[in-house]
Amino acid sequence: MKKISGRVIQIYDNLVSFLRKCIFFILSVGSIPNHIAFIMDGNRRYTKRWNLMEGAGHKVGFSALMSMLKYCYEFGVRYVTIYAFSIDNFKRSPEEVQSLMDLMLEKIEELIKEESIVNSYGVRLYFSGNLKLLSEPVRLAVERAMLATAKNSKAVLSICIAYTSTNEIVNAIQESCEENWDEITVLNSSGAGYGLIRLGGNEQDKRDHLIKLTDIESHMYMAVAPDPDIIIRTSGETRLSNFLLWQSANSYLYSPSVLWPEIGLRQFLWAILNFQRIQFYLDKKRKQL
Repeated sequence: MKKISGRVIQIYDNLVSFLRKCIFFILSVGSIPNHIAFIMDGNRRYTKRWNLMEGAGHKVGFSALMSMLKYCYEFGVRYVTIYAFSIDNFKRSPEEVQSLMDLMLEKIEELIKEESIVNSYGVRLYFSGNLKLLSEPVRLAVERAMLATAKNSKAVLSICIAYTSTNEIVNAIQESCEENWDEITVLNSSGAGYGLIRLGGNEQDKRDHLIKLTDIESHMYMAVAPDPDIIIRTSGETRLSNFLLWQSANSYLYSPSVLWPEIGLRQFLWAILNFQRIQFYLDKKRKQL
């Protein structure tokens, strides 16, 4: 009886997978987004709604994440970014932060196993954020994961951890200034400064900038990926919550009402269809920049 039940489940799973791939094949006639970013909102509310043990919502949310990654990579999306842990989340109770760090440590180890979805689809892992804020065990696990997947080249998963966009921008500006500091110092000591050490400057100063936009962008935590085509935030919220503010000027923001653990194929397909519908407008706006 168990063997028959197992075969039925396997046949059903194979049928669902086949139908999903057929849908993806039809959708691929249109544009395939190069980069999708996720704000995984609603794990705690899911826990409260269903009266689950504390932290259970995040575990169910991890399963939802694995499904979303599978859909993205099957469809041909090369870059996926997830907002895993904000710097602001450190303000939560020490017990909750520690619980989340423990869960993160566990899931990072799962991601680099040989049979994981990361290795099955040839995905390279990047962890983006102020990693110095992480505890040593988590930071070491992050470094192991990036090293273990460094040779994977088919797709990229960027995990934003200890991240906020404002911190990313400030850090990028600081690193750009430090990189060019010797040149700035020479220019100012020779009287040809660019107003970076003292206020003022002539018209030439205003035309020429020592720190360029490309300098700042090259020092962004998210320099490993292009700007996102789609940002999906669950639970119906339309706020970016300090996530990819620099990179999202021309992204399509989709906000399904479901909580993150409840997200599924229907929401993913709807996001793709809406993106394909307005892509011409988004491309036009990009060209105007």
